[in-house]
Amino acid sequence: MRPPKVSCNHNEHKLSISPTPRKKRSMASEQGVVIACHSKAEFDAHMTKAQEAGKLVVIDFTAAWCGPCRAIAPLFVEHAKKFTQVVFLKVDVDEVKEVTAAYEVEAMPTFHFVKNGKTVATIVGAKKDELLALIEKHAAPAPASASA
Repeated sequence: MRPPKVSCNHNEHKLSISPTPRKKRSMASEQGVVIACHSKAEFDAHMTKAQEAGKLVVIDFTAAWCGPCRAIAPLFVEHAKKFTQVVFLKVDVDEVKEVTAAYEVEAMPTFHFVKNGKTVATIVGAKKDELLALIEKHAAPAPASASA
């Protein structure tokens, strides 16, 4: 992987960093990571793929200025590595306001647990134990139908 290009304009004392272009990854290669969604279209695409695969989605509504959000972020990443059958999405409330409004997020961090297109649980606040308990509860596959 190449390092980013860095340039400095000495006349204006501004530093400019150009990130190294990244390849788009498929949903399969994104297992075990937290996926940052930067637009409603990107969010919707990940939600659709997860729903088609019957996967639980845990959405972390966060903000760069939110201290509790920063505190729980490493744990959210660890859960993503452990629960590879779950899709972990991160939405910055200041960046993707349309999604934030649709989920009626009023405080950060807020975690929404979505399965089969429906919110099955919500946590408001950096509640580590509750986050793990709800991931474990809802990540399990649905029981087989007795009529089958």
